[in-house]
Amino acid sequence: MSKISAMMDVGKRSLSNSQTALQTVAHNIANKSTEGYSRQRVDLMTNQPITSGNLQIGMGAKAGVVSRTNNPWLEKQLQRENTGMGFSDSRADALARVEQVYNEQVNKGLNQYMTDFFNGFRELSNNPESLASRTVVRESAVALANDFKRVTEQLKDVQNDLDGQIVTTVEEVNQMAKEVADLNEKIQLVEIQGVPSNDERDRRDLLLKKIGERIEVSWAEGKDGMVTIAAGGTGILVSGTTVNPLKAVRTDENDRVEIMYRSSENGSWFNMTGQIKGGRVGGAIDIRDTVVKDLLGHVDNMAYTLAKEVNRAHIEGYDKLGKPGVLFFDMPDAKDGAAEVLKVNNTILNDVGRIAAASSPNAPGDNTVANLISALQHRNVMNDGRATFDDYYNTQVGQIGTIAQRAVKTQESQKNIVSQLTNIRESISGVSLDEETTKMIEFQKAYDASARVIKTADEMFDTILNLKRL
Repeated sequence: MSKISAMMDVGKRSLSNSQTALQTVAHNIANKSTEGYSRQRVDLMTNQPITSGNLQIGMGAKAGVVSRTNNPWLEKQLQRENTGMGFSDSRADALARVEQVYNEQVNKGLNQYMTDFFNGFRELSNNPESLASRTVVRESAVALANDFKRVTEQLKDVQNDLDGQIVTTVEEVNQMAKEVADLNEKIQLVEIQGVPSNDERDRRDLLLKKIGERIEVSWAEGKDGMVTIAAGGTGILVSGTTVNPLKAVRTDENDRVEIMYRSSENGSWFNMTGQIKGGRVGGAIDIRDTVVKDLLGHVDNMAYTLAKEVNRAHIEGYDKLGKPGVLFFDMPDAKDGAAEVLKVNNTILNDVGRIAAASSPNAPGDNTVANLISALQHRNVMNDGRATFDDYYNTQVGQIGTIAQRAVKTQESQKNIVSQLTNIRESISGVSLDEETTKMIEFQKAYDASARVIKTADEMFDTILNLKRL
């Protein structure tokens, strides 16, 4: 009688195991398209057998644990490569915008405006007494000064846009860090009972990859199942259930958005911008503080040198009425910011007759100064006397093109690496509908067979009971 009861227990337990396995298969199918989900399986193990005389009789199987199919080393590598992809994406996108500032195939650019300016003086040298030629010189100078401003403003617009991206991305990182801290607590509460927290771990792994794509972080998991996240190497962003959010604010020191961190709610903020070398934030900082800043310096240098050299020649000449020459451009106080404030002298703006073409007073037809200024275009006045204006400008344009092209190639390469790793992860942890359908049929048949075992045991009980009645 007891053996029939044990047989019924085996069937009932097997029925429950098949039901648990079918529910897990259904969970897998439902999460086929869930980002970051890892396929789950019910791990069955043999139940404790019973001994009857010199026989040891098996007692079926029991569900040990529902585990997820996951490779932690691959997840770590994916997170690291996502950081590289975020960095390369951010750089390539920003450099594409910088390229448009210098795109002279679509719009008339700074180089062409500078050529027009010097050509205006060449035209004036051909007809030194012409007011029309002087008007052309004035208008070309105004257009050149405006284009210097245009280049500066557009480069600063790129910087401001990158500042905005940094602020938005840091807010996203803080939100995800808070969710990681909440998941840390949930995982600990579940796993302290000896049960793996599969879905929460999948979500946390996904968040770690997304945080890494946005900002450079390192993380480690403790024995209690909680992860600690450090941003930039030293800033502890998440520790257990505690979050120390970052802050992106514009500082007076550089007039740029900087990333601030403090280790506790009552601690002091310190600037950790220089520590962020990866992720979208790292790429934005690199372009903003290195590439664009250098370009602004080069444009300012050109504007300052142009004003200095033209003024030096113009002030030594004489205008149409034989008066001594004046400063052609209002001389900027310093190189920094020169392109933004470059302006034609108001005296010349109001009277083109004050443009000097002659080297001596009352000398009709004298075009010495006009020739001298037009020749500046091809004189080595830039880069410590090693380059002309054209050479200097073309070098900057060429460098931008090279850097942008290299950034795009790096971006494509990094995307391929992440794509390959993602495919490997999917082959290990992803859900295959064909495989799950096969498993579903298998467990359904096992469920039917378990029900048959219970039915058979019940019929055996009835047979024994009927014998007693006889």
